[in-house]
Amino acid sequence: MSELFSPALSGAVAGLGVAMPMGAMSVLLLQEAMRHRRTAVAAAAGIAAVDLGYAALATAVGPWVASRVSPVEAWIRLFAAAVLLSIAAHALHRSARPASSTPPTPPAPPPPGDRPPGDGTGSGGGAGGAGAVRAFGRYVGLTAVNPTTALYFAALTTAQASALTTPATAGAFLVGVAAASLLWQQTLVALGAFAGRRISPAARAWTFRLGYGLVAAYALKIAFPLPDLA
Repeated sequence: MSELFSPALSGAVAGLGVAMPMGAMSVLLLQEAMRHRRTAVAAAAGIAAVDLGYAALATAVGPWVASRVSPVEAWIRLFAAAVLLSIAAHALHRSARPASSTPPTPPAPPPPGDRPPGDGTGSGGGAGGAGAVRAFGRYVGLTAVNPTTALYFAALTTAQASALTTPATAGAFLVGVAAASLLWQQTLVALGAFAGRRISPAARAWTFRLGYGLVAAYALKIAFPLPDLA
């Protein structure tokens, strides 16, 4: 089992790296949680499902690509690290802009009369089983159209193809991705349900920076050892 721990941990870091930055999808998820927690739980699962799907596709294709260019494997890792670093640098640069460019604070939840009783998990307002299914599908679609997620996992898995050479290690990596992404999205649901709009813009900005900081750190990890220039 010890040989599976490293790819699982790598997958968890990768999943957090793509999930933690609080962009538009995170704000939408918080808004969903403030209205109906059950549909927000389904929406969070939809986001994590897309992360898992992209990671699975990249994990399947990455080793195949890398096996055909093994003489320049170190250069592939370096290129992939550069792609990841550019994604992180661009996002961190945007996070340093004035507060007016950050995602808006989610609006206040609707008045109590417009919500189902309790924590929003009842069947009123479309928050029942059908509403949860629709929320899952809607958030799958919204997340899937983000090309950054696909590029992120493509660069990541191609660069570390040598560590994902067996179904067991690839599976451990994917379990790590799925678990970390789902855990973070469900954490956002809990925050949205209990804290609502009291989550400050500063807190969102720091999760954004921390998430892309993980991306940058992972890029540096896969860049080494550097190609032999001799």
